[in-house]
Amino acid sequence: QVELEESGGGLVRAGGSLRLSCAASGRTYTVGWFRQAPGKEREFVAAVDWSGSDTIYADFVKGRFTLSRDNAKNTVYLQMDNLKPEDAAVYYCNSPRGLVAVQTMALAGPTLGGYWGHGTQVTVSS
Repeated sequence: QVELEESGGGLVRAGGSLRLSCAASGRTYTVGWFRQAPGKEREFVAAVDWSGSDTIYADFVKGRFTLSRDNAKNTVYLQMDNLKPEDAAVYYCNSPRGLVAVQTMALAGPTLGGYWGHGTQVTVSS
């Protein structure tokens, strides 16, 4: 059993930046970020493999969001730059059970299951 805890959300103006953190209670392999806006389904944002060398991003965040991880701290970071009002959502951290390729995580989306955090709210004002 792995517990995940997100932090770093908040209110920012359009064009601003936030860095989200996902702290795990134990070792994780592939870790992904998802988001869910009111009235919308949860959608894939980005994922990173266990080494931090393989990443994948949804098209709508490419060039603006960057993943990194510190395995010594069991923490994954999502740096979000040039935020847009449409980025506002609750952001969730996810870690599938077992070894999962980042491409698989992007294709399967939230149906892949695994461990989830409780989410952190990101609000972007225009």
